[in-house]
Amino acid sequence: MNPERIAAISRPCIGVFDSGVGGLSVLRALRRAMPAAPLVYYADSAFAPYGERDAAYVDARCRAIASTLVERGAKALLIACNTATAAAIEGLRDAWPGLPIIGVEPGVKPAVALSRSRRVAVMATQRTLQSERFRRLVERYAAECEVIAHPCPGLAAAIEAGDVEAPSMRGRVRELCEPLRGRGVDVIVLGCTHYPFVRHHIEAAMAGAAAIVDTAEAVARQTAARCEGSSWSGPATTRLMGSGDLDLLGRLATRWLEFDWTIESQPAADPISRW
Repeated sequence: MNPERIAAISRPCIGVFDSGVGGLSVLRALRRAMPAAPLVYYADSAFAPYGERDAAYVDARCRAIASTLVERGAKALLIACNTATAAAIEGLRDAWPGLPIIGVEPGVKPAVALSRSRRVAVMATQRTLQSERFRRLVERYAAECEVIAHPCPGLAAAIEAGDVEAPSMRGRVRELCEPLRGRGVDVIVLGCTHYPFVRHHIEAAMAGAAAIVDTAEAVARQTAARCEGSSWSGPATTRLMGSGDLDLLGRLATRWLEFDWTIESQPAADPISRW
């Protein structure tokens, strides 16, 4: 890993962003799916968590970040955040109609296919669970299955702080999983890209009673398919950017990414007032 900070550069790449560090779980899947593509990741940690913001605020942040990434050469955008996808993807597609823009959303369809008890839980932020996109997912794919929308207030922010092995983190995950035990839930959907980093705690809290669905690999494959035929010049670098603490971003990238990366020093994304 290379935490050295480099100056901002612009060349063709795939732009990936999240409200913070959670999207690193999607970034690592994308690197496996697209080993030759230059990637740029933006962690909007100074404005996280999105799940506790209103939709207009999230939409404004996403527009600012998308503009920053396009200026850095992004030829496709991957929104590595369920809340941001629900709030902003349609507006971003309208603003950049020629740009492939891929989002993430809770894996309700694969969870329903996997469930034998016909009862699945979706762990996500309140904003994601209240969104119209989530309602349509459940309506489309889970007509004959009970879907328990299970908000996890504060969990993304705790993961964002960095110490996922702290006793307080294990305790918080156990507390969040407690209402799901004994309800016949046999599949849990991770509906926030931060949550894969505490997946082992969720599995332990459920004592093996529930399979876990994480859509990172499927989203990475979809992005690769949308970018099929693209040619990339230069090496397959991974550049990390952010609006918050870049030192923390670097420490978490060292822990969670298995490939080389660099931190790009740059000003924060344009302020919301611009939009």
